[in-house]
Amino acid sequence: MKSHLSRRDWILSTSAAAGVAALPVSAEAAEPSKMEPFGYCLNTSTIRGQGLPVDQKAEVAAKAGFKGFEPWIRELDEYVTKGGSLKDLGKKIADLGLSVESAIGFAEWIVDDDDRRRKALETANRDMEMVLAEVGAKAGIIPQVELWGFSKPLHKLGEVVFVAMESAHPQACILPDIYHIYKGGSEFKGLGLLNGNLIGIFHMNDYSDTFTREKIVDANRVYPGDGNGPLKQTIRTLRDIGYKGMLSLELFNPEYWKQDSLLVAKTGLEKMRAVVKASLS
Repeated sequence: MKSHLSRRDWILSTSAAAGVAALPVSAEAAEPSKMEPFGYCLNTSTIRGQGLPVDQKAEVAAKAGFKGFEPWIRELDEYVTKGGSLKDLGKKIADLGLSVESAIGFAEWIVDDDDRRRKALETANRDMEMVLAEVGAKAGIIPQVELWGFSKPLHKLGEVVFVAMESAHPQACILPDIYHIYKGGSEFKGLGLLNGNLIGIFHMNDYSDTFTREKIVDANRVYPGDGNGPLKQTIRTLRDIGYKGMLSLELFNPEYWKQDSLLVAKTGLEKMRAVVKASLS
């Protein structure tokens, strides 16, 4: 059975973003308080190892107290392949009180090979209906460039800013990540040179710098506050540059995947809020 609703329609019906993309911040983020100027979002990678379908992950996010939800495109594909309806999924997510702040997908477009890049753009067009910023804007989607610490062309904060800037599209934005800023070798103080409106969504996690940049991997990410990354500095910087969007918990820790998914989500939200409070008090 296949859904009769396209990914694009589902994206629009749930105020979602596709590819690696973001839309304007949710209502919660639009009314920040002094001590909590950000909204809180759950990236589904945090509870990926528990093997839940995407609709159940949304339930976990809502029960844990998140207001934002950030699924992966492949989870949506799997949901439809198994007979799910994206229209029904969108309604369920909305009924749970969640907004889909972003949806993560990958197409191999940042390669120096014309044929591979062409095929990747075809994949992006088919799966996310977002090839260029102009196309995305017509669909109600805002393109976002994610910082990848392990990527050759996009491992530095300045590189993703360059891509967004040189796209010359007024709504292009970036997706920074605590782990990837460290992994890629950028200085965290560089965030202070940005305008908060340039950031579509911000991925939150922590790490121990006992792992060198060369050796650290996704599995080494830990709850915010459980490592020794410069989280307080980062939170203050985000506030100071006027960022008022979502902090999205994105972890890939196999130890957390062994635990109850709701416990992991609740723990992650509590620790994010504690870090924000300690940073801004």
